[in-house]
Amino acid sequence: MANADQIKALIKSFLEQDEDRFLAVAMQVAANQAKRGNAKFASELREIIDEAKAKFPNPREPIPINRAKGELTDLLSVSYPKVRLSDMVLPREVLARLSRILKEQRSLNKLQSHGLRPRRKLLLVGPPGCGKTMTASVLAGELGIPLFVVRLDGLITKYLGETTSKLRIIFDAIAESRGVYLFDEFDSIGTHRGFLNEVGEIRRVLNSFLMYIENDRSNALIVCATNHPQSLDDALYRRFDDVISYNQPEVELIEKLLESSLKDYSSKDLKFKALATSAKGLSFADISEICKSSIKEMVIHDRSELRSEDVSAAIQERQEFRSNPNK
Repeated sequence: MANADQIKALIKSFLEQDEDRFLAVAMQVAANQAKRGNAKFASELREIIDEAKAKFPNPREPIPINRAKGELTDLLSVSYPKVRLSDMVLPREVLARLSRILKEQRSLNKLQSHGLRPRRKLLLVGPPGCGKTMTASVLAGELGIPLFVVRLDGLITKYLGETTSKLRIIFDAIAESRGVYLFDEFDSIGTHRGFLNEVGEIRRVLNSFLMYIENDRSNALIVCATNHPQSLDDALYRRFDDVISYNQPEVELIEKLLESSLKDYSSKDLKFKALATSAKGLSFADISEICKSSIKEMVIHDRSELRSEDVSAAIQERQEFRSNPNK
């Protein structure tokens, strides 16, 4: 069973309401039992711990970094998302890969006890409006940890060496506080080092990022998202545990999103398949805006149900905008 030091640590962490330490010591007990040949007991104990972490993934609310350290206020914005994976409409293969990441994160202690680490450095690529940014929110919401968005306007400056110094501050924060850290529009710092129009400072920033992410051993999730994967330096890809591609939704997914978004207002008049076909080529973000616009039209005109022409008009308007955004 547990040795004297582990028993004392368990009791002390319980009295101090330090759930993270309590579970960590419990995992040590399981690891020790496994080494002594009590494999069944160790496995049962790990399952209990994983079940506890899944139900209470973040029992202590973290102190927002931007309140704790003033220097980070201009570099990170913090939020506590409530969205879940079930709120997203994505291709089956993308959902499966995100589910795998969440499963590994919830088994963090079990993996670490075997010298393994969960996937936590992610690169999301694809066109705008297809769910990359929302994915970061979902990961944070599912795991019960804060979402920190890197503010590029605060990170990238014109002064020599300053961007690299600020990048170091961000990675110091990553090491100190668990959360999901989103580098959106990542190509602004991950541009290929061979691009002729890039100055030496940008190359230094990229080299620094490569070094920081390579050396990072924290339990935070680092999520980088880009609309321009072709401009990323080749050396970046091997630094990530997973590269997930997002594409414009097919008609079937558009139909599913329309149905889920409009189900509380729909009538027999709505032909979702036909509407989805007319919306082909639009992004998930476009479909969400179409649904909002249609519902507002219904509310403004005091109708109790949506009309097909309202949704069709919103789709046509969005298609025209996408075909000629400068009109």
